[in-house]
Amino acid sequence: MIPATDAAAERPAGFLRAVLACFAPFAAGYFISFIFRTINAVAGPDIVAELGLDAAQLGLLTGAYFLAFAAMQLPVGMALDRFGPRRVEAALLLVASLGALVFAQADGLGGLTFGRALLGLGVSGCLMGAIKANVMFWPRERLPLLNGLIMGFGGLGAMAAALPIEWLLQASGWRTVFVLLSLPTAAVAALIFFLVPERRSETHTGLVELVRGLGLVYRSRVFWRIAPSAALGQAVFMAYHSLWAGMWLRDVVGLERGAVAAQLSLFAIAMIPSYVFGGAAAGDLLRRGFSGPGIFTWFVAAYVVVQAAILMLPGQPLLWIAYSITGTGMVLSFALLTPSFAPTLAGRVNTALNLQVFIIAFLIQTGVGALVGALADGAGGAVTGHRLAFGGLLALQGAALAWLLWATKAAVDTSEDGR
Repeated sequence: MIPATDAAAERPAGFLRAVLACFAPFAAGYFISFIFRTINAVAGPDIVAELGLDAAQLGLLTGAYFLAFAAMQLPVGMALDRFGPRRVEAALLLVASLGALVFAQADGLGGLTFGRALLGLGVSGCLMGAIKANVMFWPRERLPLLNGLIMGFGGLGAMAAALPIEWLLQASGWRTVFVLLSLPTAAVAALIFFLVPERRSETHTGLVELVRGLGLVYRSRVFWRIAPSAALGQAVFMAYHSLWAGMWLRDVVGLERGAVAAQLSLFAIAMIPSYVFGGAAAGDLLRRGFSGPGIFTWFVAAYVVVQAAILMLPGQPLLWIAYSITGTGMVLSFALLTPSFAPTLAGRVNTALNLQVFIIAFLIQTGVGALVGALADGAGGAVTGHRLAFGGLLALQGAALAWLLWATKAAVDTSEDGR
């Protein structure tokens, strides 16, 4: 981690100027990225109706974002550690702006999938770039709170992608909405490039050293202690928040379109304080001497319990608010993992985990669509497919939680130092 004195030396003088130059541009980028991630939960029915897509095709289309995002994680991590977040994220957001325009002009599944993939590629550095910037510009003890605040802006983006996007869809159609979204995306790219200070001491690390550092991350026992639960939990949360939660509320609970959008807005609203206060609580517990894996275990357990309640009581839509609150805890794995590694590895640590998150999210996104679509004409209809998919994912998360508990206990018993 960059020491507090070094971080302070690299950011502009004055707290307000530091926030405006080193935090706000990245928060805006993550806000935009969350709109793109979750917009299909609201716009999906319009796209399906216009182009005649089925559930499996919608899942593949939405999942293309996650696949492209995953493919970029290791290159993004190395680029962030080599070039810094200012240049990397500004360039990628221009690709996202182009992707929104391509998506808006597409007239078939191929064009939509290509546009969606460009969006995933373009926003693939938004969270990791923000976390890297926090490591560069802010003291270590503030990282959980700052990362939580960044995620809170993601929650605001999710909220904007619910009712506000629904209103825009009704007023102008989904194609116009994506054209409009391309404009602030390009504007945020410009803000990051022109406002964020350049790193004063670039580390001119070669490709071999970058890859060797990535190997150190993947050989770390503390990484693999947390990674299964962190990757699976985040992937499930993303897949359902970006698409399948809305479909569950429609197919299983039986809500109408407007009620689904309202419920998704509540879902997003609950995310914002959860990210912020969860990050603050995790930071306080770390300062009190609790271990990162131990803290994360409690968040995972609460998330699994809530999902079990949703499966048993599918007619209780407010349980999705609890799902939102507990699911946000999964992203704390980034802040809890990073202090176990050297600051020069920060980008690679986070993207090594994020790679797994988005590969699994793609598989879940497409797999749920295939299962729901295959069972849609059966006796139980789409409801059976939804419940089988959700139950299977819950079982996998339970197994990952058991591994986390065992590995954490083993580490404590052997006084493992995480390396």
